[in-house]
Amino acid sequence: MTIAGIPVEFFLFAATLLGVALFHGQTLYVALTGMVLIAAYKLGFTDFSLLKHLGHEWVTLANLLGLLLGFALLADHFEKSEIPAILPNYLPDDWKGGFVMLILVFVISSFLDNIAAAMIGGAMATVLYQRRVHIGYLAAIVAASNAGGAGSVVGDTTTTMLWIAGASPLQVLDAYTAAVPALLFFGIIAARQQHAYQPIMKDAPKGAHVEYARLAIVAIILVAAVGANVWFNLNNPAVLEHFPVIGVAVWVAVLATSVWRKPSWGLLPEAVKGSVFLLSLVLCASMMPVDKLPVASWISTLGLGFLSAVFDNIPLTALALRQGGYDWGILAYAVGFGGSMIWFGSSAGVALSNMYPEAKSVGAWLKGGWHVAVGYVLGFVILMAVHGWHPEPLRGAKPVLAATPAAAAQANPTTINLPIAPK
Repeated sequence: MTIAGIPVEFFLFAATLLGVALFHGQTLYVALTGMVLIAAYKLGFTDFSLLKHLGHEWVTLANLLGLLLGFALLADHFEKSEIPAILPNYLPDDWKGGFVMLILVFVISSFLDNIAAAMIGGAMATVLYQRRVHIGYLAAIVAASNAGGAGSVVGDTTTTMLWIAGASPLQVLDAYTAAVPALLFFGIIAARQQHAYQPIMKDAPKGAHVEYARLAIVAIILVAAVGANVWFNLNNPAVLEHFPVIGVAVWVAVLATSVWRKPSWGLLPEAVKGSVFLLSLVLCASMMPVDKLPVASWISTLGLGFLSAVFDNIPLTALALRQGGYDWGILAYAVGFGGSMIWFGSSAGVALSNMYPEAKSVGAWLKGGWHVAVGYVLGFVILMAVHGWHPEPLRGAKPVLAATPAAAAQANPTTINLPIAPK
């Protein structure tokens, strides 16, 4: 069934996203309602098999749930390690202190998961600004985490997918040509916003000292997540398609270290609500009848970045890989950074909004974090000016005949094994 040639599922999904934007105090129930309505429609009017679909998606969902909940506890361990409390001794006392903190989040995300980077950034902001954090600065924390992961094959699920499919890490690295200028743009503006709203703590509290046991626990959890991701991607990527390796690795580390320092289990109920909200939107996106993308070009790739703000970027990346004909560095930047423009556009944004519920307003996010969207476009323009559009085949794929839309459309899609991991 279609309306004006558009499948009904898209109207239901659009209504769900509109509901999330309008009723930001009831986002969980809106997302659950939309998921149920879309599933009911597909079961009643198509040959859709819910059990088969869940059998395909459960690994992604389980990984997401494991990471979001595990990193909520990790962020609390990091805050209690008192690293954020001693940072005022090392950060500038004016707006530049907030800017340096965003750079730290960017760097952390380049070798860790972007969800963890955003949660660590949120924990630092909680202490440095006595929890009075401007929503524009929250948007910048999410954007810094996503931008930092965009050029690293271990910093974001989408870039890991590109790596396993055959893209060179050096191709993905091109994304930093856009990500760094974008960070400079939105980071300076957001840091000034935050300084005007609540200046950074100038001096560390008396008696503040690093609790190395908590810091060690943070390191163990992060090493477990990154180590499991890299090891299986290099040695047995097929396992990632059938078992939530990364999420399980995080929780093995959480439980193993709980005998050393007890986690704040009371944080989990609220984290579960935020996680279920994101999982509902991911399921909604996965049920959309999207079987192809526009012809690969720099214009369509720019559009994918904006689409990623409301549509899960894992299926978008999977479709782009099947289609072929993309410049993989530009695609990595677009789908990796684009979700920062709206709070529920990325897992990092949802995770941070669990710490700061006031961020769950699309209007406030767009108004306060306008610089993120402008920074995305600015970075994209710089990337195109420096590198241009140069589609390259994946390992084992037939080469793209020319860097034109028509030639890209003729390129044969390549068969790939996609890792299943969180956004």
